[in-house]
Amino acid sequence: MLTKIEHQGVLELRLTRPPANALNPVLVHELHGAIETAPALGARALVLSGVPGMFSAGLDVPELLQLDSLAMGKFWQEFIDLLRVLALSPIPVAAALTGHSPAGGAVLAIFCDTRIAAAGDFKIGLNEVRVGLPVPAVIHGALKRLVGAREAERLCVQGLLVTPDEAQHAGLVDRLLPAEQVVPAAIDWCRKLLALPPRAMAATRRLARADLTTLFEELGDRSHDELMHVWFSAETQGAMRALVAQLAARGK
Repeated sequence: MLTKIEHQGVLELRLTRPPANALNPVLVHELHGAIETAPALGARALVLSGVPGMFSAGLDVPELLQLDSLAMGKFWQEFIDLLRVLALSPIPVAAALTGHSPAGGAVLAIFCDTRIAAAGDFKIGLNEVRVGLPVPAVIHGALKRLVGAREAERLCVQGLLVTPDEAQHAGLVDRLLPAEQVVPAAIDWCRKLLALPPRAMAATRRLARADLTTLFEELGDRSHDELMHVWFSAETQGAMRALVAQLAARGK
């Protein structure tokens, strides 16, 4: 589900769970552990990538719908913790968006230091509302930090999925490149950062991202509780099961 590739101090964590790199409990656990332990194992920067055409389609809804309340609570906690270790990583993290990045795929990206996306017929965005989930407070806060309050409202309330060009215009991604150049460019971004005087760069990066620490201190637990409150509601369960039915119909 997760392939680790060394690039001389830059560790690429490639999501490799076909066909859509959907985030289930096992993948979230593996990714969480890999990000958390990377610095101690010698990584000086991280690149989070996917496969050609697909970064991540977000949560594995069909699998998650089978979980009971206890298992779902554990999943939401680890998902929030995954976002926390991304946001608070002591080493830089570049998101190499190799293709479609809806919902949870976009969520992972907004907690990274930079986002380099593949140009083309792809979609990215936080479409949670369209499938019955309110955007959690900590995720909305991180998006607002990235794109501004008005743009975050537009993207989240309408549950928009936008093109890479539209995402760059909104500030959701920082750079667009042909698909085959996305991962090399993310690695190069990391190396350029690591070439700077290390103490000065690290201290300034901590300062620049300190608001993310505050965000999780204030909203992390609340976001977990919000998700648990709505997940088993009739509205959310109905929307999720309708989504699963649509996906099944497309697969026939």
